[in-house]
Amino acid sequence: MLGDDGGGGRPRVRRARGPRPPVEDPTLGVKVAVERTGRPAHRLVTIGDSITQGFMSAAVFRTDLSWPSVVAFELGLRLGSGFRYPVYEHPTGPGGLPFDLERAVRSLEAVIGDRLDWYEAVRALRWARSYMDAIEDYWERGDGLKLRLTSAPYHNLAVYGADVLDVLLLDADRIAKRLERRPRDDPFAQVVERHNDRAWRVVLESCRTADGKASTVLDAARAMGDEGLEGGGSGPGIETLVVMLGANNALGTVVHLDARWTPADYLDQSPRRRLDSKAAYNVWRPAHFADEWGLLVEAVKSINARHVIVATVPQVTIAPIARGWRGKAYRGSRFFPYYIRPWIDDADFDVDRDQHLTESEAREVDAAIDAYNATIIASVRAARREGHDWYLFDLGGLLDSLASRRYVEDPAARPSWWKPYELPPELKALTPAPSTRFFQSGPEGRTDGGLFSLDGVHPTTIGYGIIAREVLRIMNDHARVPFFTQDGAVRTPASVEVDFARVLASDTLIGRPPRAFSSTLALLGWLDETVDLIDRVFPFP
Repeated sequence: MLGDDGGGGRPRVRRARGPRPPVEDPTLGVKVAVERTGRPAHRLVTIGDSITQGFMSAAVFRTDLSWPSVVAFELGLRLGSGFRYPVYEHPTGPGGLPFDLERAVRSLEAVIGDRLDWYEAVRALRWARSYMDAIEDYWERGDGLKLRLTSAPYHNLAVYGADVLDVLLLDADRIAKRLERRPRDDPFAQVVERHNDRAWRVVLESCRTADGKASTVLDAARAMGDEGLEGGGSGPGIETLVVMLGANNALGTVVHLDARWTPADYLDQSPRRRLDSKAAYNVWRPAHFADEWGLLVEAVKSINARHVIVATVPQVTIAPIARGWRGKAYRGSRFFPYYIRPWIDDADFDVDRDQHLTESEAREVDAAIDAYNATIIASVRAARREGHDWYLFDLGGLLDSLASRRYVEDPAARPSWWKPYELPPELKALTPAPSTRFFQSGPEGRTDGGLFSLDGVHPTTIGYGIIAREVLRIMNDHARVPFFTQDGAVRTPASVEVDFARVLASDTLIGRPPRAFSSTLALLGWLDETVDLIDRVFPFP
């Protein structure tokens, strides 16, 4: 639990007795009567951040493989029409927004072969500069400036980097104002300027009203909810609304290995002033998160949706972008003495030279997220008691059940309630078994990881398949949403499951891992060292 230090620095932290147990009942034990007459005009609408948008390997690219797209396919919806989502770049594009690590690694393989020897370093660096320059030109001066026409808001309204304030306040006019300044074509800092705003622009322009008025994603969802039933009948216009936010209120701590807390007087500013200044912080004090979450809850209640699924926040210290150094801090602990870059060997780590988080800092961040989740869980329970058919998706508990170094490989650290996640047969058959370790591959194929993509923060396609599976289970088992085949036939509840054969076949990182280099991890370390990959490209404060 966090206390207040009375100033702008780190808050005082009271050590919790143990990790938060998972919530296994999405209804939280509160029954709600649901009117199920008629079919809403929109079967699935999602609001969230990069996890919901489908961000992978440091880029938004294959949005057709996001977990909402997987769920929509299983609902029987036609992707692109029955379920609308933004397309940022065609497969022949220059390299993603802001920088698709998977395509970059494959392109570099073709340039320098199977080894990155010292005498190839200059050639590789020239390639990296040229490659990044092409991406920058595309988004700042080329075809990336053109918007694809859409006659209605996207059903997937998520944008990478989004936090609670963003979905409450950002609209297309505000983004257009941010993008008024002409970007510089800097030969030494070849990264897409304001790339997150460019991603927002694509989604928010789709949210404009028929008369051109700018709207937030919540406004767009509210408008869809007001459309009513198919055929024009009155009722909820959205069948299932999923809200998955909060990770970006803490994620920057592990991406940049630096915890910058919101100041004690943060709430003295208006929400709009906070929106303009929040880039200075990467972890919210629990009271500050609770205040903004309360605003979001009231906004979501005004959306006419038959069912609402709200996700908890996963512990960001599990993400392999911050690797625990050596062994645990002590026997039975879930924390490591330090958290460092995954490509730095334990023996090479220098506490005075290398960026890191300490065990104490990691505990503070985990405690903050536990408090965020207490707020989220309480809001779902309160909504159900008010008669709203809201459900809790414990995404945080799901990641705990998959956490390799925290629990899977360390029985002494497991709390009494912990149990491993049961992977679907298609994933259990993979060798090695997919894990939450950092993805590694070489000439022999994938050698480690598999659930996180090359950025060490976002899932692979099979990772998104697992999230889709758990959302689908809530919709099928508890909300009793009807599912159909792609041909329109009704599916029995027992037949509803994610088609993991299809998902696995779409996962290029798993199915065709980079092989030319002795270690993808070493290559990513080289990219970070030479082009400052994480600080320049990753979309988190």
